[in-house]
Amino acid sequence: MDMTLEVIPLPVSDLDRARDFYRDKVGFHVDIDQEVMPGMRIVQLTPPGSGCSIALGDSIWELTGGGPPAPGSYQGLQLCVADIKAAHAELTGRGLDVSEPVQYSPDDGATFMYFKDPDGNGWSVQEYRQRATEPLHALLGKLAAQR
Repeated sequence: MDMTLEVIPLPVSDLDRARDFYRDKVGFHVDIDQEVMPGMRIVQLTPPGSGCSIALGDSIWELTGGGPPAPGSYQGLQLCVADIKAAHAELTGRGLDVSEPVQYSPDDGATFMYFKDPDGNGWSVQEYRQRATEPLHALLGKLAAQR
């Protein structure tokens, strides 16, 4: 059975502010922004080229049977790009406060930059140059076959 990770709920304190941040500063596409049932508004945004979205909501945590995580409590969320210098230029051009890229080693996948959303949720952006020519699912399948 195949399973795909497609939506990650993200705890934020202000839906409109978070929507505007992810849309305008980070460049995510707004897929949904509506009341999906009485009293439950969902804002779902997807990074360009991604099969996984984030969901912002004022009541979504109640559906899982637990309380909401504190806004800003998520750390280590990760985006991947093929060219980190181009991504840095685009993100800073949008007005995002993102760190300079840090190369931890010359290996592909070892260069990162970091930013936080208005609530303090922490993101990293990782460069995978190989993604420019080979999609993630093909690359992971090839790596798995080598093991």
